[in-house]
Amino acid sequence: MTKRTPIIAGNWKMHNTLAESAALVEALKKADNKNHAEIIVAPSFTSLAKVAELAKGSALQVCAQDIHWEDKGAFTSAVSPVQAKDAGATHTILGHSERRSVFGDTDEILNKKVAAALRHGLTIIFCVGETLAQREANETIAVIDAQLENGLKGYTAEQLKGLIIAYEPVWAIGTGKTATPAQAQEVHAAIRQFLAGKYGEDFAQATRILYGGSVKDTNVDEIMAQPDVDGALVGGQALIAEKFTRIINFN
Repeated sequence: MTKRTPIIAGNWKMHNTLAESAALVEALKKADNKNHAEIIVAPSFTSLAKVAELAKGSALQVCAQDIHWEDKGAFTSAVSPVQAKDAGATHTILGHSERRSVFGDTDEILNKKVAAALRHGLTIIFCVGETLAQREANETIAVIDAQLENGLKGYTAEQLKGLIIAYEPVWAIGTGKTATPAQAQEVHAAIRQFLAGKYGEDFAQATRILYGGSVKDTNVDEIMAQPDVDGALVGGQALIAEKFTRIINFN
């Protein structure tokens, strides 16, 4: 089995002033990292440049929470991949369930955003996941396969090298509910199977698949023990240095 370096990513969502962001980064720069994980933080756009500046020379990598598919233009309130990269981002989250459900990002829109990220060398954290209704209808794997198929359409394994997938069951985001370790493993294994069929076994084995959905310091150990779970995309507890540090140092 391929040894994959774990990734612990913190999505700060619409939280933190500049001062709060700076304080959190300074605390995380001092965090132990016994698992030699890649640590990624995704601040709001207002804090992106400040966080990137403070993270320089540390183990922290900086991620945009989203990007627009065009490099510039009349798109009020949007942030282009050029701007995100200029502010210091090396990664971008695409397809987070809140972007899909609240802001209407479709698979077609996400496919254009994938193109923009690849064009500018931003590493993509591509999010997939099902709603509670879809899970109860036994549609989980079909829904996720379609999100991957349509969102990544038109790209080769070589072009997508370095891609990170995040599985976030929509019913477990911000609800306090978490997929059981067995449920997470089942879906992660299915995602890897999809990647193997589409892009080859080597690509599938090299791709890190993160679990996101109410990851906490109290459940991270069991989640990370699953063979196809390569890391976590953390929401609420990413804002608390002590909790996030504990997640980084999962057992």
